[in-house]
Amino acid sequence: MAKYHWQSQNVKQSGVDDMVLLSKITEEAIVENLKKRYMDDYIFTYIGSVLISINPFKQMPYFTDREIELYQGAAQYENPPHIYALTDNSYRNMLIDGENQCVIISGESGAGKTVAAKYIMGYISKVSGGGAKVQHVKDIILQSNPLLEAFGNAKTVRNNNSSRFGKYFEIQFSRGGEPDGGKISNFLLEKSRVVSQNDSERNFHIYYQLMEGATAQQKEALGIMTPDYYLYLNQSGTYKVDGTNDSKDFHETMEAMQVIGIPGDIQAQVLQIVAGILHLGNISFIEAGNYGQVESMDLLAFPAYLLAIDPNRLQEKLTSRKMDSKWGGKSESIDVTLNREQATYTRDALAKALYARLFDYLVEAINKAIQKPHEEFSIGVLDIYGFEIFQKNGFEQFCINFVNEKLQQIFIELTLKAEQEEYVQEGIKWTPIQYFNNKIVCDLIENKLNPPGVMSVLDDVCATMHAKGEGADGTLLQKLQAAVGTHEHFNSWNSGFVIHHYAGKVSYDINGFCERNRDVLFPDLIELMQSSEFDFIRSLFPENLNTDKKSRPTTASSKIKRQANDLVNTLMKCTPHYIRCIKPNETKRPKDWEESRVKHQVEYLGLRENIRVRRAGFAYRRVFTKFLQRYAILTAETWPCWRGPEQQGVLHLLRSVNMDNDQYQMGRTKIFVKNPESLFLLEEMRERKFDTFARIIQKSWRRYIARKKYEQMREDASDILYNSKERRKNSINRNFVGDYLGLEQKPELRQFLAKRERVDFADSVNKFDRRFKSIKRDLILTPKGIYLIGREKVKKGPEKGQIKEVLKRKLEFGSIDGVSLSTRQDDFFILHEAQYDSLLESNFKTEFLSLLSKRYEDATKRKLAISFTDRLEFRVKKEGWGGGSARVVVFQNGAGDQAELKPAGKTLTITIGNGLPKSSKPTRKSGLQSLGGGRNERADRAYQNGANKMSRRPKQSDITYSSPHKQSRPPQGALPKLGFQKAARVSTQNHNNQRNMDFLNVPDEGMSGKQRKQSIGQRPPPAPKPQPRPQGPRCRALYQYVGQDTDEISFEVNDVFDLVKEDPSGWWTGRIRGKEGLFPGNYVEKI
Repeated sequence: MAKYHWQSQNVKQSGVDDMVLLSKITEEAIVENLKKRYMDDYIFTYIGSVLISINPFKQMPYFTDREIELYQGAAQYENPPHIYALTDNSYRNMLIDGENQCVIISGESGAGKTVAAKYIMGYISKVSGGGAKVQHVKDIILQSNPLLEAFGNAKTVRNNNSSRFGKYFEIQFSRGGEPDGGKISNFLLEKSRVVSQNDSERNFHIYYQLMEGATAQQKEALGIMTPDYYLYLNQSGTYKVDGTNDSKDFHETMEAMQVIGIPGDIQAQVLQIVAGILHLGNISFIEAGNYGQVESMDLLAFPAYLLAIDPNRLQEKLTSRKMDSKWGGKSESIDVTLNREQATYTRDALAKALYARLFDYLVEAINKAIQKPHEEFSIGVLDIYGFEIFQKNGFEQFCINFVNEKLQQIFIELTLKAEQEEYVQEGIKWTPIQYFNNKIVCDLIENKLNPPGVMSVLDDVCATMHAKGEGADGTLLQKLQAAVGTHEHFNSWNSGFVIHHYAGKVSYDINGFCERNRDVLFPDLIELMQSSEFDFIRSLFPENLNTDKKSRPTTASSKIKRQANDLVNTLMKCTPHYIRCIKPNETKRPKDWEESRVKHQVEYLGLRENIRVRRAGFAYRRVFTKFLQRYAILTAETWPCWRGPEQQGVLHLLRSVNMDNDQYQMGRTKIFVKNPESLFLLEEMRERKFDTFARIIQKSWRRYIARKKYEQMREDASDILYNSKERRKNSINRNFVGDYLGLEQKPELRQFLAKRERVDFADSVNKFDRRFKSIKRDLILTPKGIYLIGREKVKKGPEKGQIKEVLKRKLEFGSIDGVSLSTRQDDFFILHEAQYDSLLESNFKTEFLSLLSKRYEDATKRKLAISFTDRLEFRVKKEGWGGGSARVVVFQNGAGDQAELKPAGKTLTITIGNGLPKSSKPTRKSGLQSLGGGRNERADRAYQNGANKMSRRPKQSDITYSSPHKQSRPPQGALPKLGFQKAARVSTQNHNNQRNMDFLNVPDEGMSGKQRKQSIGQRPPPAPKPQPRPQGPRCRALYQYVGQDTDEISFEVNDVFDLVKEDPSGWWTGRIRGKEGLFPGNYVEKI
């Protein structure tokens, strides 16, 4: 039998939501659980607070506004795992703790990192408030995605929308939690893709978008042809991507530029540069006497026109170069003519520089549009290129995999290494759990000395390179062999070298390493672009060529190393949240599960070690001061500040919520809480406290505002009865409350109203039938009409015999003909309606009439007809074949304030004594007569404020239901249930459809894999079982009870628990599920 999640509207359980709960912690069990969930379309799973996300390769249905509403403000355990839960947690922690947060999304290429980042930004945009300015910032944050994807993403063999750059997007917030700024840091755009691509890959998306989406006029102006015409696009033979609409995406890109605030003329020039680069690539060269010459002058003219430069100068700079010559202390410039290969290299260098600088401009344009003068709080989202292995891996793959190696190191540092070290430092009992630390691989790549890392050796070789650098790559390979040849994570081969990364062995082709690392743009090309007629293009090349540069130029590897370490420092200053993305297959098809590929990712991501540390360790740790600050509100002793040692304050808080001793440990400076459920209990109590105080403040404010209106409302109401009806002396000066039923706590009544339907008036009234028999009805007045709700016994079905609320009648304002009352002080009135009338009795008739008159006039644009006479007629409902006949109500003078009813046939005679004169008016008072009361006290309060407590003695049959009441206990919302049941479901196998491309196979783990396997041999000792409590008196629950305050317990029907103490007051003390508290004794039986 399938099990369903307790809160999320019958969401079926599949496997376990949190893998900390797995019965066996092996790679096989982890993979099996992920597979079970993936096959049932559950792509998210937890390991404690870490979110595992598997790429479904299709659109999932649970990213709608409904889910946003479900996860907003909810605790992690309340709903199934979701990226919205992690995002909401980071957003609320930022506001509550006043600390910057970051979300680190990691995984290999095609695992779904970019989509995850989009969902994070979308969620924050939806749940954070703000006016027009904040909305503008939100729009820019969301629109930056399509723009940067167009210029920075491309189709690769592994991923149809692969990020070919890295970005760290900081969303900045005001202290109120409104996104009012932001900043993007971008890393290492893969410039080489502009000029060449591997088979089955594409250039950046913007090129294909331009060709599909541009208007005929734009195409003519930019010289746009089919993609196979351009050298920079036709090398791979791939122009289309399944599921991608380039034309639609082009319009989104242009719209994004508009939203970000890029002027129309600059937008046009951006497209001119994109087209100019394409035409630049079609300039070819021929060899003429060892010199390179432009093959066709016709092909030179169009790119020169698009870039607004002189075609002759373009030809000159592509085929020759100025070089400084020093001789005898003198310096002079000479022109050197380039050969065909050098000319081609120069052309490509210009194309790559133009594109990279254009990309930097777009990032800067976004930053300028959302920058704020000073930073307050921020949430950073790291979306960076994933670990990747291709058939041929060059310098770009080396840099990309290095950055991923650094991210893996952060994860290890913070989740495995630092956590275990912290337990030792804080004096917590702990058995170390072994794991593979990939710092050894990071050092191999980035070490400066002893031994120098690959990047240091690369920079040294580049420093001694000559112009083109032939042979430099061979020198690099020799020097690497000498420097790190004996390193266990390094091997060399005839065309390059191998590094044993955390994710597997990667063979790097040494060809082009030095040239791409130098990343130098010759002064001639800068000078050429500075001669453009377009200010915009000139602004992309701001260098001052007249200054002498004596320092060594910055290399690409030193730049990425600096950026990676800066990024690590930034992330270390934030509270981190992790999303580990897993790619289930290489076919990019839904429901295709490659077991070996997933198992490999589970192994190198260290998920098994992560589960073991989380399971043996503590879900939550906090410095005493921070813990006290966050939960001080729970007790009077700690609020607003604790006077005494911090450790004692923390212990006081934990005891105040009855947390079991085995659920926490006190360190030297921190409190460690074992299970997430215990933390959720604290959070829930805190939320309830704030909710209670917020309601008190709201009530006080509303009361303050209402005070000025009350007297006017009373006078308006009394005007309806003035000179027409006698008044009761106890009620003429009472305040109006409106809701005398406490509908906020009665969903069984609210079910008949719309979700946010406002309630003007609600009261329990007496309705009289054709035989003048009294029946209880709940009368509710809203802007939509009048509801009369009764109760009936269910006659069939699973709820047979139970009493249920039933909507007896709903009256639209348009169908109401009028209202009739007597001239005496009684509480009777007749609602006249088109079909039949209703005779009702309410203590608060004046308030009801006043509100009904206003709503009736608002709805019908005419005044409500109200008549006063001591002989009233009302039509009863038609029954069977007979017609609906009339009944008469006659009022006579009697004695006393209580009405006496004497039915006789079709006439009801009501006698009542004289009240206040018809000309009575309420007396003005300076303030409210009553300031007390929660929702459940409203009805009582109304009587205290002056209404008759009971106009007649009720019959036993009038009372249809009752609820337990405890004196001096303000009502509170019930605590949610902690935890939920989980069940596994057998999933169907999906056969792998392996593609015949060797480099796409699961990579060899190499030395990293061997070390990982050696380090996970130990198992932590099992946790000691708690000692059983001695058995005392126990009791069984006869009814469900939901605790109404923090010192009460909750239980379900048939729950058995300890009876600690009986009390004559009827409030006994019990212990259930580790919590001790009060409960009503008449809800249980002793056993």
